[in-house]
Amino acid sequence: MNILVINGSPKGSYSITLQTVLYLEKQFPQHKFTILHAGQRIRAYAKDFSAAAKELEEADLILFSYPVYTFIAPSQLHHFIALIKESGIDLSGKFVTQITTSKHFYDVTAHRYIQDNCQDLGMKFIRGLSADMDDLLTEEGRRDARKFFAYALWCVKHDSYEPLPKPGAPAAHMPVRVPDGNAAASAPSSSNVSSLNSETADTVSADPAAAKKTKHTMRGKDVVIVTDCRPDDAQLQNMIARFQTVLPLASRVVNIREYPFSGGCLGCFNCAISGKCIYKDNFDAFLRRDIQGGAAIIYAFSIEDHSMGWVFKQYDDRQFCNGHRTVTMGMPMGYLISGDYSREFNLQMIIEGRAEVGGNFLAGVATDETDPDRAINRLAKTLVYALRRRYSQPQNFYGVGGMKIFRDLIYLMQGMMKADHAFYKAHGQYDFPQKKKGTVLKMYLVGALLSSPKIKSKMGNKMNEGMIAPYKKAIKNGTLRV
Repeated sequence: MNILVINGSPKGSYSITLQTVLYLEKQFPQHKFTILHAGQRIRAYAKDFSAAAKELEEADLILFSYPVYTFIAPSQLHHFIALIKESGIDLSGKFVTQITTSKHFYDVTAHRYIQDNCQDLGMKFIRGLSADMDDLLTEEGRRDARKFFAYALWCVKHDSYEPLPKPGAPAAHMPVRVPDGNAAASAPSSSNVSSLNSETADTVSADPAAAKKTKHTMRGKDVVIVTDCRPDDAQLQNMIARFQTVLPLASRVVNIREYPFSGGCLGCFNCAISGKCIYKDNFDAFLRRDIQGGAAIIYAFSIEDHSMGWVFKQYDDRQFCNGHRTVTMGMPMGYLISGDYSREFNLQMIIEGRAEVGGNFLAGVATDETDPDRAINRLAKTLVYALRRRYSQPQNFYGVGGMKIFRDLIYLMQGMMKADHAFYKAHGQYDFPQKKKGTVLKMYLVGALLSSPKIKSKMGNKMNEGMIAPYKKAIKNGTLRV
């Protein structure tokens, strides 16, 4: 059987994920493995895709191999998938699966991203292997890899795969009305910027006159709109223009498509050690000064290949350290999205998870599916409310679970990830339950009491009363402050 491995790691042959593939190649010598270093050679494939197309056409099984970067696959693999679709090659009916390595931080969204794109291509999808980075070093991990690949081969032999629903027809997007007035005039300047100190700034109006009102900063900071908008994407341009017009705060657009990136994230961990990227394109300074220095961030993009597209993903990946070093904690964020967002359940999870892990209040996601004018107005209103009142919410499972994974990882790797370790110490994120010895002992005592039927019967409802007693005290002594 011809097995084509799409190695999405920018590290090429030094990829940890690829080592699992090489192990399987030795364990299953009766099959031919061909490896395309798509992540490392993406620029070459962007210039000439013909060699990759030939390998894809001849494969019996296509195996995506990649590390999980920022909730999904590396930007280089995003780009490769875009090239597959642009090439027009017919992969319908071909079997496909995937192997990833990570610390299981949002590996589910990475796998679903590949699945959704394979669905677009009409491929026969086999559920993949999500491995821990160290699994190949253990007998259990090696056994799991062998069992997974044996199952994948069985699926090909017996034409067994997970049926995926065919993609539906694209939804009709609603036009966006841009109120009269020059949205660009909302950029900070000495003539149109003042301090935000009025309740009137809570209101948003679609009235043309509103566009001419003085724009305010939030404690000297403006709202940054980060986008990869193409010159021919009039719909997204209109969404951004409307948002800027109805927002009573000063705002500016940063188009990352125009930034001279030297390349996508290499996964080299240089930023984890020194806090600085190994590239010399000054992206670190640009990120801190031009984007993270704002009062809030609005991300604006058109959906491409079930995600934000490879250009935006490159920007995300280059913020590698921010994925587990929450330097924008407390900053509100929102989204302007053109596309079938209501159908993109995986993208919805990524956007919510991104805000939760970062400790950011998600002010909303305005799309152009239904009544975009109203959706954009609401996003602007909610953002102003959050900024004025410094509103945030406690993290849910997406945030708490994600950060605990990184908490444990950074603690173990503190000798190498020095910048991350210092950040976690400074922000009290090493909240290990093992350190709460008093609580552990108390639970041992409660467990001993509950293990005795006699004591338990005598306690009656006293245990429940004791459990809620501190909460009753908080209600009695607490005062409402907004």
